[in-house]
Amino acid sequence: MTNHIITLPLLVNLFISIILMFYWRKVRLQKIVSVAGSVLGLAVAILVFIHVYQNGTQTVASGNWSAPFGIVLVGDMLAATLILLTAISALAVSVFSTVAVINARLRFGYFSVFHFLILGLNGAFLTGDIFNLYVWFEIIIISSFVLISIGGEKNQLEGAVKYFTLNFFASMIFLTALGILYGLAGTLNMADLSAKVSQIDNQVLVEVCAILFLVGFGIKSAVFPLYFWLPASYHTPPAAVSAIFSGLLTKVGVYAMIRVFSVIFEMTPFLQTLLMVIAVLTIFSGGVGSLIQNNIRKVFSYLIICHIGFMIGGLAMFTKVAIAGVAFYLIHDIIIKTNLFLIAGLIFRMKASSSMRKIGGIYSNYPKLSLLISIPLFSLIGIPPLSGFWPKISLIIASFELKHYWFFGALIFGSFITLVIIARLWSRVFWKEQPKMDSNPKFNYFYQLSKFDKMRFVLPIVLLTIVTLYIGFGAEHIQEISTRIAEEIVNKDLYINAVLKSS
Repeated sequence: MTNHIITLPLLVNLFISIILMFYWRKVRLQKIVSVAGSVLGLAVAILVFIHVYQNGTQTVASGNWSAPFGIVLVGDMLAATLILLTAISALAVSVFSTVAVINARLRFGYFSVFHFLILGLNGAFLTGDIFNLYVWFEIIIISSFVLISIGGEKNQLEGAVKYFTLNFFASMIFLTALGILYGLAGTLNMADLSAKVSQIDNQVLVEVCAILFLVGFGIKSAVFPLYFWLPASYHTPPAAVSAIFSGLLTKVGVYAMIRVFSVIFEMTPFLQTLLMVIAVLTIFSGGVGSLIQNNIRKVFSYLIICHIGFMIGGLAMFTKVAIAGVAFYLIHDIIIKTNLFLIAGLIFRMKASSSMRKIGGIYSNYPKLSLLISIPLFSLIGIPPLSGFWPKISLIIASFELKHYWFFGALIFGSFITLVIIARLWSRVFWKEQPKMDSNPKFNYFYQLSKFDKMRFVLPIVLLTIVTLYIGFGAEHIQEISTRIAEEIVNKDLYINAVLKSS
């Protein structure tokens, strides 16, 4: 029965979300319950990670219906790692939300929907059934649409419409691909599909189906040319919402690509070439897009796109070294991107603006806080020995081994663009003299806060920065985990045997 431990992340967030519904208008109690629930969620995620690390892939057959007839939850090393990262990010965002999101929005069920979103993410990482992956995706989309539109401001609603429209279109493509796949193979269990898809006579239709999945997941991952919804929407909601979106929502699309193209479909030369072209164009388009932005959150939004290209390129190469680099970069990127949007929210509270032209002087006013913020910024660039440096080594090695010099060039370009952008942001926002408009009292919001409220702003950033430092300075441990993830992904028989032989 110990394998049932992997269901705990789902149950914890489900019950916390339901409990919060009973205290719809009691904002202070909601904050306490959400933070306490996030702490419990982190403890459970650590337990799941340790259990999977020590005992290997764990499976649970829902209703005791064995695979492939029933719905199976599968907790391998990749799923366990992502659940742990989700719990860390959720705790940071939950604490940040208690002070950064206004009470009027909290009264509309913000925290309840937030935990439903975390439930959806955990479900997507754990499911072994591809139709249930679609169901969890819909839970994620519905929850995120509510979060992005709470408050009803014009720019929020505009961003919400763009976000929902493109993601709804992606879901339609995903569902169409599911219908074709079920018609071809007669099963929806991913492990069972692995064996049956390769035996289908019409392999051309199978490849068309694979491309449909690629388009659907590509929209959700914000790859070229399907990324325009992301920078048009991620800057509109409260920073806490943007933080959880940036850290996890695009990554669940990357996760789905990894799972589907490692278990169900063979990585054919055509698919590898297509993914590599998409990866290179995603890096270039995200990097160039970030260069012309002035809004801090829009800059970070385009950097999300740019760095998604790193992971897609690693998936395209599909060697153990490349996938280890993807896994390491995924771990680094989830924590960093969540932290960057929390930092953007903190800067907005300090200066009442997200425009780099209108703010400055943060270092002179808050030197210690600025030094804290510099750590995730330099980690994003990949300055050794910080966290962004190590996964690039694996990706560079793999690109040279397979002679993918275009990807190597794109990787260097993306890294250089990130350096230029962060240097410009640091110069304008932190070192530049304080503009005269800062004398307006509304710009002193953060300064006027109590010590407890300031702590709630800063503590989540400190937590994620500590995790980032561990990823960088404890790189050998993260590399060990990443290598194990890569072994499980490249050798899909490990996943298939764990699911089907446990039945």
